[in-house]
Amino acid sequence: MKLQISHYLRVLCFVFFTLSSYSFVLHGDNNNITSNLSLRNRVRDKSSALIVNVISFGARANNQKDQTKAFVAAWDKACKSSSRSVLFIIPRGEFYVGPLRFSGPCTNVTNLTVQVEGHLKASTDLSKYRSGSGWIEFGWINGLTLTGGGTFDGQGALAWPYNNCASDHNCKLLPTSLKFVGMNRTVVRRISSVNSKFFHIALVECRDFKGTRLNITAPSYSPNTDGIHIERSSNVYFSRSRIATGDDCVSIGQGNSQITITSIKCGPGHGISVGSLGRYPNEKDVKGLVVRDCKMSGTTNGIRIKTWADSPGLSAATNMTFQNIIMSNVTNPIIIDQSYCPFSSCTSNVPSKVKLSEIYFKNIRGTSSSKVAVQLHCSRGRPCQKVYLENVHLEQSENRGNEAVSSSCRNVRANYIGTQIPPPCH
Repeated sequence: MKLQISHYLRVLCFVFFTLSSYSFVLHGDNNNITSNLSLRNRVRDKSSALIVNVISFGARANNQKDQTKAFVAAWDKACKSSSRSVLFIIPRGEFYVGPLRFSGPCTNVTNLTVQVEGHLKASTDLSKYRSGSGWIEFGWINGLTLTGGGTFDGQGALAWPYNNCASDHNCKLLPTSLKFVGMNRTVVRRISSVNSKFFHIALVECRDFKGTRLNITAPSYSPNTDGIHIERSSNVYFSRSRIATGDDCVSIGQGNSQITITSIKCGPGHGISVGSLGRYPNEKDVKGLVVRDCKMSGTTNGIRIKTWADSPGLSAATNMTFQNIIMSNVTNPIIIDQSYCPFSSCTSNVPSKVKLSEIYFKNIRGTSSSKVAVQLHCSRGRPCQKVYLENVHLEQSENRGNEAVSSSCRNVRANYIGTQIPPPCH
């Protein structure tokens, strides 16, 4: 009887796909699961779309047992499908999983939508994770959409005490909650990430990636919980998201090009950072970065560019624009730090070999919680070139009284246009 009902529902869904392209409702497997999905522009070729629900492969919501096996079986079915369009459903409820690897290539599938409506919880057993791996990894997939309003809960509170990376640069890295590797044409929207063990979201060697309407949260004291980290990727766009975490809201690593970050509300956290760059040999250049229409609230930094002192190889970061940024009680609203040295073992008196040029700060306004609101400390070995500040208006936060803010510059001759508060460096 269940098989007949399941078959009937499958047929009914295809009818809805063909006639409306708006939504469908699934009720099945005694779980009273209802999925209201807006599928227009999400699953093409709807008449032949394959629907894969993890419940059909043995997953059970609100069950304390690990559901990884069922998720892997469902993914195997979805990725190996002969259908061009696949809808992979994780319904409402709590699911304990991980680590999970959703790997491609999915040879025949050109549009794969992963609809997460539930609350996924990561395993707290750190022995299950490889250093630098992800809790949930998507790799080598073309045309993925991850959406659904669900939550990825890294359960990081039990792991943070084991993060010793601040004192040991050879530390074992805790897992990133959502890691994307070698992806093409990816859309991530309307998901939440909470309490990641390490980074919330990381991109490595991805192209044509769009993330929007993301909600990322972890306590301000949680170590290395960067909201979004991007490395060796191109044509990446993140927008309209809220990030409150214990490290950088967004960090732009080496080898990136054509990155746009817009309409991000950041805080608490360490702001939006380029870097750190220059830590490893043979790093690739960063070029073509736009950060605009963002707001920083109570962050330790606003816009930061940081490169390692005594970097082992030559590299560059160029053509970077930071525009229409509001700072609210930010400790370092604008900062270039080319003597970045978080470990006591590094030699900070050796100049950085990372070349910074064509940097534009436009329409930056708000309040600074420190006296030095603009700090441009460049490398004496490779001084910054073509740095422009246009219409910068940063005043002291109310809790600092009437003390005037100031600028500090080293190894740079910046160009100033329009309003300049604090006064330019001389």
